[in-house]
Amino acid sequence: MEETTGHPLVVARHAAGKTMEELVSGIHAAAARRHLRSGIDEARVRKWQRGVRPSEESQIYIAEALGWPAHIVRADDWPNWLPLTANGVLPLGPHSSVPALREAQRTAMERRTFLTISGAALSALAADWAAGPADALTQAHDGKPIGEDLVTYLENSTQHLASLSTEQRQHTPALLDAHLTTVTELLETGRYTPALGMRLHTLAASLSQTVAWHAFDLRRHTHASQSWVAGLHNAHAAGDRDLGAGLLGDLAYQAAWRRDHTTATTILHHALTRAQNPAARCLLQLRLARTLAARSDRSERGAVLRALTAAEHHLNEAGTDRPAWCAWVSEADLAVDSGQALLDLGDTRRAHQLISEGERLLPPTRDKTKGVFLAYRAASYLDLKEPEPAAAAATQSLLLARRFGAPRCARLVDDLLPRFQPYARAHGVPELLQLATA
Repeated sequence: MEETTGHPLVVARHAAGKTMEELVSGIHAAAARRHLRSGIDEARVRKWQRGVRPSEESQIYIAEALGWPAHIVRADDWPNWLPLTANGVLPLGPHSSVPALREAQRTAMERRTFLTISGAALSALAADWAAGPADALTQAHDGKPIGEDLVTYLENSTQHLASLSTEQRQHTPALLDAHLTTVTELLETGRYTPALGMRLHTLAASLSQTVAWHAFDLRRHTHASQSWVAGLHNAHAAGDRDLGAGLLGDLAYQAAWRRDHTTATTILHHALTRAQNPAARCLLQLRLARTLAARSDRSERGAVLRALTAAEHHLNEAGTDRPAWCAWVSEADLAVDSGQALLDLGDTRRAHQLISEGERLLPPTRDKTKGVFLAYRAASYLDLKEPEPAAAAATQSLLLARRFGAPRCARLVDDLLPRFQPYARAHGVPELLQLATA
């Protein structure tokens, strides 16, 4: 019976590949390293699995016996602090959505940044999603009754936060975190119908996606990964294939940002097997083109151009009925991402034309994106050995990044700074270098 229980200690032990005997032996070894003797036996461990709380000292021994650092222990939050995976990724399943949300929340507490999700684990998760059932997994849940009015309020207030101006959205992360915590608790302890559960899972997925992008902008990559993974679990539970594909696309974008283009390509191929909305497919194809081009493999040129052609075709098909996470995809994005892909392929002149065109097409409501586009334009000017317009674009990009609180955009400019050094006397370059250090 013990082997089939879902208690976090059993799950954590299985994830670590430990038998009960090995866990007890590890606890004894942890005590011995402190020149102490532990009387813990299998009977005591079974009591913990039935609800008895171990002492703080025992919890530290448990962490070390499972191969985790002692500092992750939060004795007052037993057994929730226990890691439930060996590789950082919970497998998809009918009851995985809330544990995935909890894992992301624990990561946000800066206790688990030591746990890096591997590209292999993310690729396996994407493959499982692509091969899994397409129907919603949500079921009725018993607990404290949840009214539809509350869910509607959470949906509307989340949408309102997302609709704020770019400059104001930098102040909303704490509110979004609070909304996501509330939704997680409702999913875990509330009573709801399958229909209401589907709305809660969809909201959890959407909130997780937004929280992940905030974390990504702040270079908190582990938290971002876990949040996107949690969103994927909840989109899976809601049966929302386009949203699931979008979350995989975000994980692929992060992998490409970290120059793991093999993982990014694999994830995107899996995402495209199920994405249906033309706008969603357009965005995924653009990201595929970008990551294929960034490999700097001339044999990929044909695949890059095919992906760009597919993206243009899907954008032409896309109407106004689009998922919220890709409603913004436009001709501007097609132009700039196509230009960036061509830049990586060495077609510098055409790339510069497309990037400049995309920047002109971008509406004022997307000034944060404009900052990223300007950084791309600066890079294309540098490739053309034109430092003056490059400095102007980079300066404007950096000012926008600081205005909107966008460290990711600022990082793009920072990465360009060494390329400006040979042009230290060119017009605008000294001012840019001074601004960057201010």
